[in-house]
Amino acid sequence: MDAASNEDWPVSRLASVSCVSEAHFARSFKEAFGVPPHRYLLTRRIERATAQLRDTDLPITDIAFRTGWRSLGTFGRTFRDITGRSPGEVRVQERAARRGLENVPACILGAAHRPDLRTAVLEKRRRPADGKKGPNQRRSYDSRRSGSRHIRARPG
Repeated sequence: MDAASNEDWPVSRLASVSCVSEAHFARSFKEAFGVPPHRYLLTRRIERATAQLRDTDLPITDIAFRTGWRSLGTFGRTFRDITGRSPGEVRVQERAARRGLENVPACILGAAHRPDLRTAVLEKRRRPADGKKGPNQRRSYDSRRSGSRHIRARPG
């Protein structure tokens, strides 16, 4: 899905590849990533479009079609919904911001644009980053300590 975000990825196709029902796939995907599959796909398309707006001189229409959109209007509306800015505004702002970063290594710039994967991991574990017990964690008994029954937190 990430490698070919310009293709159509209906839940039925994803569920079929995963050998599970559509409902189970959609529920599991949302639990793992925090968003439904369709929203995830839209976000990946917008990320790719943003990179092309920043790095190429292609017309916005070409970028929209190359990143999997069938309608320029839908592309623009969805782009604004997700980023809060129009594609044209993003092109101008991203290029202006990049001018001041000409001496920064490309690997550092690339890392700055990566999503924070800890968010999905923490959501899946349902525990805060500080390690404190959250409200959704159950208690379990730890019998490893000298035969006594110590209580420890276990993720839900």
